[in-house]
Amino acid sequence: MSVVAGFIVPGRPQPLLQPEGNPGWQSLRDALGQVRAEIERIDPDLILLYSTQWVTIIGHQMQADPEPKWHLVDQDFHALGTVHYSLRIDADFAEAYCAAAKERGLTARTVAYRGFPVDTGSIVALSLVNPDNRYAAGIVGCNMYADRAETLVLGKAAHDAVVSSGKRTVAIAVTALSNRMWTEWIDPAQDRIHSLKDDEWNRKLLELLGQGRLEDVAQLARTFSDQAHGDSKLKAIWWLGAIMGQNNEYRGKVYDYQALWGTGAAVVGLTPDASVTGDLEYDEDDVEHYRGDRNVLSTQTET
Repeated sequence: MSVVAGFIVPGRPQPLLQPEGNPGWQSLRDALGQVRAEIERIDPDLILLYSTQWVTIIGHQMQADPEPKWHLVDQDFHALGTVHYSLRIDADFAEAYCAAAKERGLTARTVAYRGFPVDTGSIVALSLVNPDNRYAAGIVGCNMYADRAETLVLGKAAHDAVVSSGKRTVAIAVTALSNRMWTEWIDPAQDRIHSLKDDEWNRKLLELLGQGRLEDVAQLARTFSDQAHGDSKLKAIWWLGAIMGQNNEYRGKVYDYQALWGTGAAVVGLTPDASVTGDLEYDEDDVEHYRGDRNVLSTQTET
C-alpha cells in the first residue's frame, strides 16, 4: 500500500512560536517531535497534507511551487511574530493530484507563484515534523463549501495520484477537533478546552482513533460537529479516511491531547494493519465520482 501511515496534527501556531506559554503547548510540540521521529523511521517519498486553514472557495487547490518561500504572520495571533519559511514541494505530484481530481469530476487547479500565502497550519506542521525539508511535501486546501461526498472524492483522487506515482506517502490531516476558540484575550497559562461538552466529545473521538477506528470517526463527523463545533466539520478526517482506506483496520496511537486556545488539539497516528479486525459500524453511502450537488431537498423530479 502506497499510503504507509497517517497522522492528525493541530495547526495553531503556539506549539511552534510560544511552546513555553503553556505546558500543554510544549507537550504538543514534544508529541509532534515524536511524529517527526516516526516519519524519519518510515522514510517516505512524500508527506501529503490536507490543511483546514488553507480555505478555498471555488474548487480545490494544490500547491505546485517547488520552493514556496515567504513570511507569515498568523491572522489571529499577530503578537507571536513572524515565521520565515522555505518549503520543498513535489510539483510533479501536485500536477498529478490535480489531474486525478479532475478525472473524478472535481474542479481543481494548481497554484505556483512567488509570495502565495501558505497557510499557518501547513507551515506549523511541516516546521515541526519535517523541519529540514528532508522529505518532499504536498499541500491541498480545504474547500469551505465541499460536502462529505466531494471531500471523499478529493481524498480518493489523492490516493489515485499516490498509487500512480508509486510514492510511499505519509498523509497528514492538519485540523483541530473541537474548534471553539477564546474570543477574548486569556493568560496562556490558563488555556483549557472551551467547554466540558467539547472535551467529552474530543475524548470520545480519541478513544475510537486510539482503537484504529478511522471510518467510525468519519461517520460521526456530522454529529460531532453539531455538538462540538468540529473544525471545518471534520472534513480533514473524511479526506484522511478516503486516501488511506475507508475502514477501521488500523493501529491507532494518541500521542497527545491538549487545549490550544480553547480548541481541541490532538496528535494521532494511524498505521494500516490488515491483521486488525475492524468493527464495522458505519452506514453512510460511499462515493467514487463527484457529480455535483444532489439537491436532496428538492421536490422536483429530474427528467
